[in-house]
Amino acid sequence: MSSTATIVSLLLNGLAFGMLYFLFASGLSLVFGLMGVVNFAHGALYMMGAYIGLLIYQQTFGTGLFIVAFLIAPFAVMGISMLIERFTLRHLYDVDILYQVLLTFGLAVILEGAFRLVFGPVTLSFPTPGLLKGSISFGGVIFPYYRLFVIIVGAIVAVALYLFLERTRYGLIARAGMMNRDMVEANGINIDRAYTFMFGIGGFLAGLSGIMAAPMFGVFPTMGHDLILLGFVIVVIGGLGSYKGSIVGALVVALAETYGNFFAPEIASVTLFALMVLVLLFKPSGMFGKPGVLAH
Repeated sequence: MSSTATIVSLLLNGLAFGMLYFLFASGLSLVFGLMGVVNFAHGALYMMGAYIGLLIYQQTFGTGLFIVAFLIAPFAVMGISMLIERFTLRHLYDVDILYQVLLTFGLAVILEGAFRLVFGPVTLSFPTPGLLKGSISFGGVIFPYYRLFVIIVGAIVAVALYLFLERTRYGLIARAGMMNRDMVEANGINIDRAYTFMFGIGGFLAGLSGIMAAPMFGVFPTMGHDLILLGFVIVVIGGLGSYKGSIVGALVVALAETYGNFFAPEIASVTLFALMVLVLLFKPSGMFGKPGVLAH
């Protein structure tokens, strides 16, 4: 493979990982930006999306009905997320944010332990869907169809999420609630119901990223635990609560990780955190974040 083909191949792989990271980090950023909740259970919801997708996929007798698992698993995680918000987080909105952090961290530990108890600590294989097996070849570059699928789905979700936040009534209510919850309630809008729905959207994105990642990395109990730290690095670099920041932060981290692992694997992980430190030093609110967002 020529040097140009290598650079292009790394770029495409970086874009695929970037779209996967965006799906994960956008849910994390959305919940924080609109509700002020630092959700450490987001990684556990990502893991649940992968497990639920695998169980559904197995029930289709392995005939390649990936689309069934792909459509159902994120909505199942969305429903579970809404129950979590309704029966746990809702009681902690008026107290210090530290209580929310401790609650979601505890939920993550419980869910991870429960799945390890049921499914064991081993990594379960999630076969690549039949229609997405194989690779496309051009100009000396060989790129898997499945990773191309991840890029396309990530781009579609990015556009859909933007339209939802900017052009729908629920998006408007959620953004208004972030600025002034009391004003929204004074206009007769049930802000609690809106928050439950928005937390569900965050869970949907976590579940979707989980099932998208499963054929690439397999399914195992600590998969969310491994990703949550990277998710926070993305959110901090892009800006807490910023939709645009989630996209840019995810792509920056994924490309830095991909090129770093190829050219300097010894310092690749250090590079990501060095990048985060530099952003915090020169722009503490992140590349697209707003100063003082933690105040609410």
